[in-house]
Amino acid sequence: MAAEIVAKNLTNVLKSVQELAAIYSVDVRLVAVSKTFPVDSIIACYEKGQRHFGENYIDELELKAKEFASRGIHGINWHFIGRLQSNKLKKICEIPGLWCIETLDNKKHADLLQAILGSDKKPLKVFIQVNTSGEKNKGGVEPEGLDELVDHVEEKCSNLSLIGLMTIGSISESKNQETNSDFELLVKLRDGLSARLKRTFELSMGMSSDYKLAIKYGSTNVRVGSEIFGQRSYPTKS
Repeated sequence: MAAEIVAKNLTNVLKSVQELAAIYSVDVRLVAVSKTFPVDSIIACYEKGQRHFGENYIDELELKAKEFASRGIHGINWHFIGRLQSNKLKKICEIPGLWCIETLDNKKHADLLQAILGSDKKPLKVFIQVNTSGEKNKGGVEPEGLDELVDHVEEKCSNLSLIGLMTIGSISESKNQETNSDFELLVKLRDGLSARLKRTFELSMGMSSDYKLAIKYGSTNVRVGSEIFGQRSYPTKS
């Protein structure tokens, strides 16, 4: 997609986000999900002031981060939003401009991140991903296991800063423009967590098809890709 179209799409999405944020009195961060899209498309958004970008694949993110560094472009905040793999956590932590990991969902990865990061660096922001839909193909801790994982991160992982909860809802729920049970559950879990730990936590929920409804539910972090960059095309598997 041409850079000018990407920039126009971003402007339209930002306008929508800002209008809804004002209506529902919530501060909302837009994460432009740039996975599979070229650096030039990201730059088109960067030049419009967008700074938060989401990537799912560590090898792709590494290449893009290096490309930006080589071009002297700084200030991008990368969100890793893909499934975590133990053997690639170190590589993720070495990404220049890594702002957060949104998909932490087990103690093993929390402990590995704790060991990799070391105490000499600023704690890495993380969201805990919750499987609100119950779909077996989705990542995320089960709702009933959330408190145990939260307590582990809080007590054992000083190099991680837990800032919120994240979910990827079901496709069927994302098509509903009035209610969303995945969002309702994440809000309930967040509210319980905030009450128990006596501090505010963010909500990362809502993508291109349902970010408007997510903001109505109080999302503070929406992850929008195709509405900005266009439809993705993936390589055909042989």
